[in-house]
Amino acid sequence: MGRFIKRTIDLMGAAAGLALAAPAMAAAAAAILFLDGRPVFWSQDRSGLHGRVFKLWKFRTMREARDGSGRLLEDGARLTGIGAILRAWSLDELPQLWNVLKGDMSLVGPRPLVPAYLPRYDASQRRRLELKPGITGWCQVTGRNALQWEEKFARDVWYVEHWSLRLDLKILWRTVPAVLGRQGISQAGHPTMPEFMGSAHER
Repeated sequence: MGRFIKRTIDLMGAAAGLALAAPAMAAAAAAILFLDGRPVFWSQDRSGLHGRVFKLWKFRTMREARDGSGRLLEDGARLTGIGAILRAWSLDELPQLWNVLKGDMSLVGPRPLVPAYLPRYDASQRRRLELKPGITGWCQVTGRNALQWEEKFARDVWYVEHWSLRLDLKILWRTVPAVLGRQGISQAGHPTMPEFMGSAHER
């Protein structure tokens, strides 16, 4: 019953969120189109429930700048001016409300990461895949990208083990001041987070 209620809250919350955020999303899309051109949206494969791969959507915040060998430049060199603003206020995440409506994601859960990380998780870290990924989560309201990878995963697993509707509502409530306060947007020295290479590498 709890999972059914969670899904109902997801559907109602995502639909309401898309309606309320429509003006902000239209403004963001227009700014990207005017300042950086097409495409307005950006998508990437991410791992969802039980590792199932889905297409995650965001507003585009980077340009496709490459070096002489054709390799993409590091994130900091590709981040656009409008992209930095969208990321600072987490507005680039708003298209993920569509992922919630589709059932790929939940409003609350561990953040979805790239499939390349799947074989790098240890047995405990894989438990973060036992629930649908979320737009926000326990990790996002208790440190976000200011945390090291192992700290982030430990908090994701804690959420999985202690999940309840009451906890979800608490996280949603705490998300608002976290976003407005622009807490933990990036890790020191990185535009967001460095690549996760596995726990042994982290140590």
